Amino acid sequence: MKLSSIVAIYLLFWWGCLFLVLPFRLRSSAEPEALVPGQAESAPPRFSVWRTVLWTTIVSLVVFGLFYVNYLNGWITADFFDLTRFRDA
Repeated sequence: MKLSSIVAIYLLFWWGCLFLVLPFRLRSSAEPEALVPGQAESAPPRFSVWRTVLWTTIVSLVVFGLFYVNYLNGWITADFFDLTRFRDA
């Protein structure tokens, strides 16, 4: 696999994992903390972008690592998803 393909696939995994990581450690404003004027009651009081980026990077590295090891060893291939093999002949 070329380096450009590795980078492109990793970036796809990173963006996909971002949406999985976003709800981690979110707390609503219903917890005891002062609301900022104009803040919606459902908005989180503190959101750490860098913590989210760090967790997204860690999760995406693990998921991409599993993908790459599968790519090298061929554990799950496209033939695994061939549903026509189950048709009656």
